[in-house]
Amino acid sequence: MFVPSTFAVALLMTILSTVCWGSFANTFKGTKNYRFELYYWDYGLGIFLIALVLAFTMGSYKGGPTAFVANVHSADYLNLGYAALGGFIFNIANVLLIAGIEIVGLSVAFPISIGIALVEGVVLSYALQPRGNAVLLGAGVLMAVVAVVLVGKSYGALRSGSQEVSKKGVWVCVVSGFLMGIFAPFVTRAMTHGNTLTPYTTAVFLTAGAFVCCFFFNTILMRKPIVGVPVAALDYFRAPLGYHALGLLGGAIWGLGTVFNFVAASLVGVAISYAIGQASPMVACLWGVFAWKEFKGANNKAKGYLAAMVVSYLLALVLIARAYAG
Repeated sequence: MFVPSTFAVALLMTILSTVCWGSFANTFKGTKNYRFELYYWDYGLGIFLIALVLAFTMGSYKGGPTAFVANVHSADYLNLGYAALGGFIFNIANVLLIAGIEIVGLSVAFPISIGIALVEGVVLSYALQPRGNAVLLGAGVLMAVVAVVLVGKSYGALRSGSQEVSKKGVWVCVVSGFLMGIFAPFVTRAMTHGNTLTPYTTAVFLTAGAFVCCFFFNTILMRKPIVGVPVAALDYFRAPLGYHALGLLGGAIWGLGTVFNFVAASLVGVAISYAIGQASPMVACLWGVFAWKEFKGANNKAKGYLAAMVVSYLLALVLIARAYAG
């Protein structure tokens, strides 16, 4: 299988994972008046299919005991279960994050959910696999959290009036954050204990768990949505083919980032790779600025938050990179 041989390659892969995780939502924005619960079926299938493709290509490169099929046969069944369970949990967290965005907006949802997930995921992953300098890693995580908060502040500066934040929406984001932070330790456990999984095998079983979760959690949300009215299953088949293609593409983009993140983690450790990847709100914000013109006519305060966010994120990258070197 392909794995990075140098830290520079691993760092590039983690940065690419950040770009992918912060970019997939553009495919949903390309739809109009389309419910996320319907989009998510194609998205869930897309993340699983791209993981399979990469497992049978990059993950089977040169064959041997680490090739995908061989690794599935040799790995502990418990580790396969851990990876699938991590995906199941992630899927619930991701759906709740989108629901939180619809209720309280991006400026509140992302800082709460991703901020909690970033700290929790890195701390738990480092406890299972203590790789890198803990002090520098902690400082890097802190700067990444600051960057995420600044993303929210920049969006918040655009809001007019004194709109009250929904308590229900805040709690949805809090639950999303805690669940989002839990899936990384399951991945760490599957890749570091007993007869371990390769990054590619981990990604396949994690995305399979996420897709299976759709048949439970997404079905429930369609009948009893957190936001809006119930959605009929037939509405999925009435959607234009282009919407289904966008859902599959969105899943493929997120799945590619996930595989790259796991592959990089095989060299630098899950805690470091996850910490860099979870700064994806910065990428999402940049898409909002340059592609969707969300900051058109923004005041100086909003632009100042954006500039500070970029600086904070760059500092986070430097500190986390030094954590590995240290």
